[in-house]
Amino acid sequence: MKKLQIIPTQLTAIAFLLIYLNSCYGQIQNKNANSEDGKANLFHPSYSFDAISNSIDKNIRSIFQDRNGNYWFGTNGAGVYRYDTKTLTQYTIKDGLADNQVINIQEDDLGNIWFGTGVFGISKFDGTKFTTLTNKVELTNGTETDWKSTNNNLWFYAGGGVFRYSNSSLDYLPFDPLSSTAQTNAPFSLSRYGVYCILKDKKGNVWFGTQAEGVCKYDGKTLTWFKEKGLAGPAVLGLFEDSKGILWFGNNGAGLFRYDGKTLTNFTEEKGLNNPDFRASGKPGLGTLARVYTINEDNNGNIWIGTVDAGVWNYDGNSLTNYTTKDGLTSNAVNTIYKDKNGELWFGTDGNGICKFNGTTFTEFINK
Repeated sequence: MKKLQIIPTQLTAIAFLLIYLNSCYGQIQNKNANSEDGKANLFHPSYSFDAISNSIDKNIRSIFQDRNGNYWFGTNGAGVYRYDTKTLTQYTIKDGLADNQVINIQEDDLGNIWFGTGVFGISKFDGTKFTTLTNKVELTNGTETDWKSTNNNLWFYAGGGVFRYSNSSLDYLPFDPLSSTAQTNAPFSLSRYGVYCILKDKKGNVWFGTQAEGVCKYDGKTLTWFKEKGLAGPAVLGLFEDSKGILWFGNNGAGLFRYDGKTLTNFTEEKGLNNPDFRASGKPGLGTLARVYTINEDNNGNIWIGTVDAGVWNYDGNSLTNYTTKDGLTSNAVNTIYKDKNGELWFGTDGNGICKFNGTTFTEFINK
């Protein structure tokens, strides 16, 4: 554990390599940043931590505020930082974290903080120490009797399905019925059914965004798949339910999808903001809404959509407004958008740290 005094220095980044994943066969390959298969997540090479600066890392993958008001910032290769508004504390594998890439953060009913990490690791922090759970996973065959859901279940990404933590037990539930429970490495080997994002909606349904099979809904009894209109193929990286109960799906290539409970709409195509050049050649596109990584909503009901190559979009129900680095956004690659308990939006970027939006301007989050 490294405790850092907050100083007004410019944020510096660590060098890292990104590994992209093949969506057709689940093989791990080195690819360039234009891959449509998904984020540079879940698998990575070894990192050198000698280059970590005395301030927060610039490559932010996840943001969370716990019940005590502490902020947690998960990074792409520097572990996780806890910020109590005065002191920044860094935790890495040296402190017991499963992996230094922290993709998802959540809190259980007892106040324990849980981290979904690279290589599909899971760690729990009880305020004193870290415990890694994925070395104690129970394998199931994914049958109907294995799938259960209660309000206090925790769900985590896995290579061919999901991990479910319930009653002190961590179970692996594969989506592919052909997955064998004898394959102990199955949860950690990416396939087309690998899960990138999870959402529990207001009705208690659990939604899963996958590597190449679209979106799956679990209502407590049945798994229902949504694959039409281009949703399957490129990875689904973002899931969100807005204040009206509308579901939004973010796809890395086909764009933003809207589901009102009856009809699935490709919102990006409807607005003419798709980027066929990316699907054809991997060319990114400013002014497009094709590569969606994250979705959230502000207190006024506006939907915010973060992309990896075109900044963020604001949708007020009628019109769309695009914000980029020209408008003060610190990066056009936005990995996560988080709304805290005060209703403030935090934008975690790829390579340029964190910024906040006050309703008019973007401000870089610099520790002071």
